[in-house]
Amino acid sequence: MPAVPSESGTSGSRTRSWWGWGYVDAHPDDAECVALGALLPGTLARPLPVPRVADLAVARPGVTPPASLERIVTADPEARAAHAMGKAYRDVIRALRGRAGRIPDLVAYPTDDREVAELLDWAGDQGVAVIPFGGGSSVVGGVEYRGEAHRAVLSLDLTAMGRVLEIDPTSRSARIQAGAFGPALEDQLRPHGLTLRHFPQSFEFSTLGGWLATRAGGHYATVHTHIDDFVQSLRVVTPAGTGTSWRLPASGAGPSPDRFFLGSEGTLGVITEAWMRVQERPRHKASASVSFADFDRALEAVRAVAQSDLAPANCRLLDPGEALLAGAASDGSSVLVLGFESATGPVDGRLADALDLARAHGGRGGAPADDREAPADAAVSAWRSAFLRMPYLRDGLARMGAVVETFETATTWDRLPALIAAVRAEVGATAHRATGHPATVNCRLTHVYPDGAAPYFTVAVAGRPGAEAEIWDDIKAVATDVLHRHQATVTHHHAVGRDHRPGYDLQRPEPFALVLRAAKAALDPRHVLNPGVLVD
Repeated sequence: MPAVPSESGTSGSRTRSWWGWGYVDAHPDDAECVALGALLPGTLARPLPVPRVADLAVARPGVTPPASLERIVTADPEARAAHAMGKAYRDVIRALRGRAGRIPDLVAYPTDDREVAELLDWAGDQGVAVIPFGGGSSVVGGVEYRGEAHRAVLSLDLTAMGRVLEIDPTSRSARIQAGAFGPALEDQLRPHGLTLRHFPQSFEFSTLGGWLATRAGGHYATVHTHIDDFVQSLRVVTPAGTGTSWRLPASGAGPSPDRFFLGSEGTLGVITEAWMRVQERPRHKASASVSFADFDRALEAVRAVAQSDLAPANCRLLDPGEALLAGAASDGSSVLVLGFESATGPVDGRLADALDLARAHGGRGGAPADDREAPADAAVSAWRSAFLRMPYLRDGLARMGAVVETFETATTWDRLPALIAAVRAEVGATAHRATGHPATVNCRLTHVYPDGAAPYFTVAVAGRPGAEAEIWDDIKAVATDVLHRHQATVTHHHAVGRDHRPGYDLQRPEPFALVLRAAKAALDPRHVLNPGVLVD
C-alpha cells in the first residue's frame, strides 16, 4: 500500500486524529476540557476519555479485493476506523460514546485513473458501496455509509493522487490531482509565485477533490467565494466511463459539464483531477476591525460594503457572542473584521473607504489606513487565531458532554434580520427544552454579496449524558425547518451529505430532482457510489 497521509496517519511529524479534528497534539488536554466545560452550566465533571480504535468492534471485512488490486487496498483496523465518519459534532460524539457506525470493510488508495476505474468495476460486480474520500473533513455525513443494501463498503481514498501535474503560466492555470491537500497544493504552486487562493477553515485537512465535490467555500468573503469560480476543466471517472471537459476560459455551449459534477458529492462520479485558475501571490495586505454597539446597524454597514465596488478579501461580522468567544471584544459590541489584499498595488485606500462606510453606520475604531507598517489590529489577530482553533475547542466541549452544532446558510438582505432572529429564538428554545440547560446561539457573517449574505450559527448547550447525538438531531431538524420557512439555503458551503438531505429535498425543484435521478441511473447503474447522497 502506498505511504499516503490519512486520518490516522501522519503529516510530517504530526499525527492526525482518527476520531476528532486535526492533529492529536493540538487537542485540548483534560484540564483545558474542564475549563471549557465550566463555560456551559451542566456539563460533565470530568471529560470523556479519548476513544481508542482498539475499543471499537471492527468486524472482519465482508469482501476480499481481487489480486490485481491488493497492493492498493488495506483492511487495517485503524485505517478503516479513520474512514468511517467525517468530523461533524455528531461524528465526534458517536466516537466518544463508542458508536462509530458502519466501519468500511476496506480502504483503497488508487494512484491513477485506471485503478479508480478498476475499483469501481469490481465494486459494481460485487455489490460493494464506494465512498469517495479526500481529507475526511466532512461535517454533514458525506463520507460514511448509512444503509443495509450493500454487502460491503469500500472507502476510496484519493490522497495518493496529490500532485500538481502541469502549470500553464501564460494562461495562469494548473492541472492538479484531486487528492492534493491544501498545504501541499500551495507548496507546489509557491515556487512559481502562484496560489489557488482558496482557503476554507479545513484547508490543512481537506483536498482539492473534496472542495470540488462539495462546492466548498473559501476564506475570502467576496467575489470568488467558492471553488466553482476557479474551475477551468474537470476529469471524472464514473462507472459508465471517464470524461474530461475542455479547458476553456468560458463557454456558452449548453449546460456546463463542469457544473454538473461540481457539488455532486461523489454520487455521480469520482473527480480525479482538474485544471484550476491560479493567481499571483498577494504582496499588499491591510486589515482593521470596527466595533458596533448595535448589531442591526452593523448589518447595514456590511451591506453597504458588499454593495460597493471595494471587494474586500475579508468581511466577517461577529455578533457580541462570537466577538466574545473570539477575544475580539468583551463589552457586548459586534465586531466587523475587514481585510484587503492585492498582487499588483497597495490596498490601503480601499480599506480606508470601507472603514468610512462602516463608520457612517455607527462603527467605531479602525486602524490607520495609511500605515502599512502598523502592528496588526488586535481584534483581527484574535479572530484569526480563534477561527483556526475553534474546531479543536468544539471537540474539547464534546468530551465534556456539551452539544455543539454549527450550521451556515445564505439569504437575501431583505430576509436576513428576520432569519437571524428566528434562528436565535427557535433553535435556542429547542436546545433548552431538550437539555434543561440554557443554550448559547451565536452568529457571524462569513461571506457577503451585493444581494445577500451567509450567516454562520454556533449553538452550544450542556447535553444529557448518552443522549448528545439525539439532541443534536433535534437541533438540526429545527434549524432546517427555520431555514426552509425563511427561504434560506440549507447550506452555503458545507455541502449536503446525509445530514442536510431533508432540507435539500425541500429546496430543489422537482424537475431538477428528476434530472439528478436520471443522471445517477445512467452514470452509476448499479448504485454503488456514495449511496443516499443527493438522490436515493
